[in-house]
Amino acid sequence: MEPVSSLTSLDVERVREDFPILQREIRPGVPLVYLDSAATSQKPASVIESIDSYYARTNANIHRGIHTLAEEATAGYEAARAKVAKFIGISNARQVIFTRNATESINLVAQTWGRANLHSGDLVILTEMEHHSNLVPWQMLASEKGLRLEFIPVTDEGLLDLEVYQTLLAQGPRLVAFTHMSNVLGTITPAKEIIRLAHQSGALALVDGAQSVPHFPVNAADLDADFLAFSAHKMCGPTGIGVLFGKEALLEAMPPFLGGGDMIRKVFLRSFTPNELPHKFEAGTPAIAEAFGLGAAVDYLTSRGMEPIASYEHGLTEYALDRLEEVPGVHVYGPPAQNRGGVLSFTMDGIHPHDVSQVLDRYGVAIRAGHHCAMPLHEKLGLAATSRASLYLYNRTDEIDRLVEALYTVKKIFGS
Repeated sequence: MEPVSSLTSLDVERVREDFPILQREIRPGVPLVYLDSAATSQKPASVIESIDSYYARTNANIHRGIHTLAEEATAGYEAARAKVAKFIGISNARQVIFTRNATESINLVAQTWGRANLHSGDLVILTEMEHHSNLVPWQMLASEKGLRLEFIPVTDEGLLDLEVYQTLLAQGPRLVAFTHMSNVLGTITPAKEIIRLAHQSGALALVDGAQSVPHFPVNAADLDADFLAFSAHKMCGPTGIGVLFGKEALLEAMPPFLGGGDMIRKVFLRSFTPNELPHKFEAGTPAIAEAFGLGAAVDYLTSRGMEPIASYEHGLTEYALDRLEEVPGVHVYGPPAQNRGGVLSFTMDGIHPHDVSQVLDRYGVAIRAGHHCAMPLHEKLGLAATSRASLYLYNRTDEIDRLVEALYTVKKIFGS
């Protein structure tokens, strides 16, 4: 098989030099093989240094002070917002709201737009492959307001059944909320078509981009998404900060999410006037250092190029699927490489996924085991749990080889 590095302009060896943690040994002589980026990515030195520099040189609160540090902190925070907007193809940074994570972004939409606009009997369409973050907020709202929830089925091939989707659209939904890439199956959904059909039926569309934005170019304007949610920590950035993109007219009409400082223009004893976008949705002191880190992460990914990253990961995913297929008793779930990103959930005959993960850790191979916050999808698959290896721009084919070698050791230990 042709080496993956020859299929793309991404220089993975130079990339790996940017990530200090990849030099770590889990124990003496056992180097780390990190295959859990769908849970959280590792951080390049430039991101770590940007956060350290903020605290060492610029630490101050934002939007309030007029001293030098406050002005520098405010400028850096808003510069990060502008970088994020450009990264997702948006010219108006007012449409970029900073949250804690993708989960909070989706909850923000549910608790502001949803609470104000959805009524008893209204239909929200989701899919069977959603992360709990895009299920539970709508279940909570449905319980409160008497909404109907319907689901686009997942086919045996791990794809969304768009014929059933069109049948559901005939019922007149108010919102279609769906993942751009499954964190279990790796399925890349046809987001642009799903959104087009939703709009055609009069519904809004929310895209969970937690697994897509870090891995391939995502242009919110080209998709025509009404809302797009994603997290910094999955795209080489820090934990504690996420993003909600929303179309300006929608955000303007939505009530505030949280009350407090900075989200107000005027406050009286019995009333208040909310601030302008985006500050209306950013109550209290925000994650300032984390915003600096997110800005640095956007700079890093931009410098490496999202197209080369996507191309490299696609080749790596093909290689991983081929290698895993060689191991007797291993079953990988999801579509073929052309329809998926670098997420590979699998089971081993007769061996619990937790045992697989624990044995792999002895050999420095870090994977995930469990239901991956997608219990309904696992129920659909007839599984309590899976093992999951997930790839990113810093992984290499030899690390996949290490995974496969360790899986053979697992089989030997458990006599399968």
